[in-house]
Amino acid sequence: MKRLLIALVLLCSDSVFAASATDVAFQNLADEYISDLSNFSPVAATAIGDHSADHELDQVDASARALQLELLSDYITALEALDFDELSRANQVDAAMLMTRLRADLWSARELQEWAWNPLYYINISGGAIYSLLARDYAPIEQRLQSATARLEQMPRFMRQARESVQPARVPKIHAETAIQQNPGLVSIIETMIVPAMDVLDAADRSRLAAAIEIAKDAVADQQTWLEEELLPQAEGDFRIGEQLYDRKLAFALDSPLSRKQVTARAEQEYEAVRNEMYNVAKTVYSRIHPYTTFPDHPDEAYKQTIIRAGLEQAYKQLPPRDGIVDIAKQQLQQAIDFVIEHNIVTMPEEPVEIIIMPEFQRGVSVAYLDPPGALDRDQPAFYAVAPLPDNWTEEQVQSFLREYNLYSIQDLTIHEGVPGHYLQLALSNRYPSTLRSVLWSGPFVEGWGVYAEQMMIAEGYLDHDPLMKLINLKWYLRGITNAIIDSAIHVDGMTREAAMNLMIEGGFQEEREAALKWVRAQLTSAQLSTYFVGYQEHISLRAAVEQAWQNDFTLRRYHDQALSYGSPPVKYVRALMLDEPVPRE
Repeated sequence: MKRLLIALVLLCSDSVFAASATDVAFQNLADEYISDLSNFSPVAATAIGDHSADHELDQVDASARALQLELLSDYITALEALDFDELSRANQVDAAMLMTRLRADLWSARELQEWAWNPLYYINISGGAIYSLLARDYAPIEQRLQSATARLEQMPRFMRQARESVQPARVPKIHAETAIQQNPGLVSIIETMIVPAMDVLDAADRSRLAAAIEIAKDAVADQQTWLEEELLPQAEGDFRIGEQLYDRKLAFALDSPLSRKQVTARAEQEYEAVRNEMYNVAKTVYSRIHPYTTFPDHPDEAYKQTIIRAGLEQAYKQLPPRDGIVDIAKQQLQQAIDFVIEHNIVTMPEEPVEIIIMPEFQRGVSVAYLDPPGALDRDQPAFYAVAPLPDNWTEEQVQSFLREYNLYSIQDLTIHEGVPGHYLQLALSNRYPSTLRSVLWSGPFVEGWGVYAEQMMIAEGYLDHDPLMKLINLKWYLRGITNAIIDSAIHVDGMTREAAMNLMIEGGFQEEREAALKWVRAQLTSAQLSTYFVGYQEHISLRAAVEQAWQNDFTLRRYHDQALSYGSPPVKYVRALMLDEPVPRE
């Protein structure tokens, strides 16, 4: 970061300058931060659409980390020098979000130190380094292949630095095992995305790329040997990050006044309420099959459990074929789009979206995700990625998974990831003019909106008020609630696998495969699983407040369009902007 800019910011923050000068100083700082992202991480810069360093691969050794810490500290100093009250309301939001990100990154590098104990940290960089160059047509294929060549040539250096940075005794076994599974994914990217396109290059560039491919494959093989023969046998770290680290990470992840204990208390209260609602819906389903049933006035929990499971069994009769999930998701996405348009729920964006098979290096953490284009590549498509079923699963495991992801569940998932969930929300949010705000999007806002979209669509009558759809919809919300409960219970309270599985399967009605995968995800991540529930709670609170303020002027279309017009900041800032309340301080 230019020291001249720091001096400018310090100067413009003096009280004798007008507020407009402070806004100019902040905009200069924001622009400098965006341009500096390639210095923090060339791979991350490519992902957001900054292609100035597409030919470079991240430096991940101790000297690089020291330089990044210096950059972060400089930006914090510059931002602290600005007078928050002299900024426009929009810039107050952006400044608060930037300060949160800077402090989170600084804390993560200094205290959490995933670079020292999480080998997946490096696999995400190496896989993303090549995948992000080939996945979208932001430039001619020849140019992107040349960038890929340069990055592939740097793989031996990158992986050597990774091995030198990781401290095997601190690595949890589950992270080592997952890294062993994911590391070959880079070769898969090479074989499926680079090799078929090589013929467009001239002879010299093609020869260089072919050599680079062999260099990268050898580096991957060396890394695989190290992972299997050196790292795994020494991996003795605890995947639980503990109370102190978890609470701090949660505070940064949520950017919310809610504490860990408050999140858990709310989740436990909602857990009981949603299970009771599922029982009432399940009675409707059960009565259609057994119309002469008389239900007790005060059923115990065991009775409710039986009726809910009986209702869910009716939904589980509607299963997709093992290899047909992607095709079904495509059909259901169009169905959701048609409903949103017909019922005038929210503006339907025209930005492209594609449903794809999840890249191999990303598998093992979630079943699906939405990969939006970068903030600077807004004309590129979003990808709704779905993981295929592992080839080594038994028939029993396959059936367990398909029961969990029955046709109703895939519909709910498609609403969450697609329309009016992540794809729609991010497409509309990316129209906000602040590039900084697009880069610093809030996880709770985005994930909370996904859950809100699920609940809202069913409330508006999607699938003609089908009680089975409602039951599955509630089950998915219950999943978000149990996510929030187990997230902290595992990492802070020492919840065992048996206890977590019992809560998810018996309490949350999840199938064994889903619960088993969630247990793995909970070990590999921390604080992220809470964002769904907390974000949803904030979204429904915001909507209630706006409905009360707007009274007869409230319509879903007006509300949704305005709520999504500010980008994807934490919900507390959207509330301030929509209701003309003071912008919360960071």
